[in-house]
This record gives sequence, structure tokens and C-alpha cells, in this order.
Amino acid sequence: MKSRNLASGEVSWLRAFIFTIYGTSALVASYFPLFYADLGFSRTQIGYIYAVGPMISLISNLLWSYASDRYRTIKKILFILLTGQLLMSFFLSTSTQFSVIMLIITLYYSFFYPVLPLTDSIAISTANRHNKNFLSIRIFGSIGFAVFALLIGYVLSKIPSISTMGVAMTLAGTALFFTFFIKDQATSVSKVNFSGVLSILKQKELLWFLGCVFCLALGMRMNDAFLSITLHDLGAGEDLIGWAMLLSAFSEIPIFLLLTRYGGKFKELPLLLFASLMFALRFMLVGISDSATGVLLIQMMHGVSFGIFYVTAIRMLSRLIPSQFQATGLALFTVMWSSLSGLLSGTFGGMLFEHFGRENYYFAAMGTSLLAFIGFACRYLYRSKPRPRAQANDSLPLND
Repeated sequence: MKSRNLASGEVSWLRAFIFTIYGTSALVASYFPLFYADLGFSRTQIGYIYAVGPMISLISNLLWSYASDRYRTIKKILFILLTGQLLMSFFLSTSTQFSVIMLIITLYYSFFYPVLPLTDSIAISTANRHNKNFLSIRIFGSIGFAVFALLIGYVLSKIPSISTMGVAMTLAGTALFFTFFIKDQATSVSKVNFSGVLSILKQKELLWFLGCVFCLALGMRMNDAFLSITLHDLGAGEDLIGWAMLLSAFSEIPIFLLLTRYGGKFKELPLLLFASLMFALRFMLVGISDSATGVLLIQMMHGVSFGIFYVTAIRMLSRLIPSQFQATGLALFTVMWSSLSGLLSGTFGGMLFEHFGRENYYFAAMGTSLLAFIGFACRYLYRSKPRPRAQANDSLPLND
């Protein structure tokens, strides 16, 4: 009974931590762009600011996740990263010049991006240790994103936008407090070396998978970068933007619950094909919509696009990556899903949005989703054909 209570307490603290971490994600994704816009920055400048973080996170994701694997700790790394977020949020609150913000936001993102894959890694480890489903813990991230998206929207509609960074400091401080109560990840290996990391990068299945993820992520990051700007241009205030984020986040929850119960009955590649089509349809509808309310309702498609993709991608990744390289594997996934895609979508997306308009911008996002669909479809058809045994053994199998 005592051990059960301890396990329950450990999981509860971790859920509270994840709830807060994804609340920070809601702030960064939805309200940071409005903060830049209120400072008078152009759409192109906002795109550059959005891109510079993913650029530096290409290094920071791998560096911090490798350090976590190498030194067998996630908790201490999270403490360092959240402290860095807290400090950078303070410096951002005192800055208004574009060049200064570019420098500080680069440092901020170097602390921000690695937190999510490390949090997923410690959640997977905790779920396995206590025989729980990973999604029963991760779902609190969706709830936190939804709750904070709405709450922050109402707060920022009543106070000056410069207070955005005060909210960021509050959330980082709260998450930092929770790190004292979560249990560190325990691994079965004493040492990780780069030769092992290089060996997983040689897997053909993994390289194919990451390539398709990158194509799909381009459209997703384009939407993330300018969704709040799109709503603002269509006449939405911060409170309505909060509702849009809430609807998209809450739409994940039933999908997570259904896939937790029935997901094992479905093959992975068909699920990824369906998710890619839903992304394409979602972006097309945003492009042709002429009202903030319409865009708000379209966000309910987030569950059947991102929700299905995320659960299925983690399921596939967990089989492609050996357990001793779990944190590093999740970092590689994040590099494709967030860093590289964010770099390109931010760098060129801002110019595309400013010079060609919202409709063409979202049609381009639809195109990248269709490229991912084609990639998954080609792999599905290719894997459906019988192959000689010698060829079939050159990569890890997929459940497709």
C-alpha cells in the first residue's frame, strides 16, 4: 500500500509538471507572436524571430538530450533549462529593439526546445516503471495547453502585452518548483557513446520516417507561427485566440483516449496517411476562411490531425530507437518535427505571408502535408510487396 501511494504521488507530481510545461508551450506558440507584433515588428521580422530559435535548437536539443543520456539524469537537466527560461524571460521583458530581442530569444529557445522531448522521455520511463499507459500521463499536457491558452488569453486581454513575459516568468518558476518533486529517470546503461547514436542514424526505416515527419512538420510549424496573427488580422482579440487554442488542445483528448484503448488494433502507416490528409484539409480550410470564427472552428480538426500523428509517431519511434538512446531518439524526432521545420517555416514563411498573403501561405502548408502523405503512401505500398529475406533484414520492421 505504501509503495502504491508513493507511485501515485510520483505520477501526480509529474502530471502537474507536464500540465505546466505545456502551458508554457501555449504561451510561446500563441502569444509570443502577438507580443512581437505589438512591438511594431513586420511579418517578415516575426518570421525571423520564430526561425532563429529552431535554428539554435538544432544543437541544443541534441546537446542536452545527449547529456541526459550520458549522465543518466533528466531532472537536473530540466532544472538548468527552466532556470535559463526564467532568466531569458526577464531580459525579454526589458527589451524592445529587434536586434536585442533576436539575441535574447535565441538564448530563450535554446532552453525552451529541449524541455519537451526530455519531459516526454521521463514520462515514458515513469509510465513503464509503474505499468501505466504513457498517454495517461501525457494527456495532462493537452489539458494544460488548453487551460493556459484560454486563461492567458483573458489575462492578456486585460493587461498590456508587455506583461506577456511576466506570465512566462510565472510559468517557468512554477515548473521549476515542480522539478523538486518529480523522480529522475533511471536507466539500465552506465554509458552512452556517439557510435551508438550514429548506428541508429544508419537505419533506413528511421531516416525515411524522419523525412516524412519533416515534410508534415513544415505545414504544422507554418500554422503555429502565424495562426494567432491570422486570427488577429481577421479581427480576433486575445480572448478569442485563447478559445482557438483551447478547442485545438481539447480536441486531442478524445483522440488520445481512443488510441490508448483501441490504437493497437490499427496499423501505423494507415494512421499516418489519414493524419497527413487531415493536416492538408485543415490548412486548406484556414486558407479559404474569411472569418475568425471559421478559423476557430477549424482548430477542432487538430485532434484528428496532430493527435493521431503524435501518438502513432511516438509508437513507431519507440520501436525504431533502442531504449538506451531514448532521450537522444526523441531529440532527433524533435529536431525534425520542431527545429528544422521551424527554421525553414519561420525564415521563408514570414516573407511568404507578407508578400503573397494568407491564402497562398496556407496553400503552401497544405502542399507540404500532401508531400508527407505521398511519402507515407509510397512506403506503405513498397512495404506491402514481398521482398527477399536478404533485403528485408537491412532495417528494422514496421508494424504496417
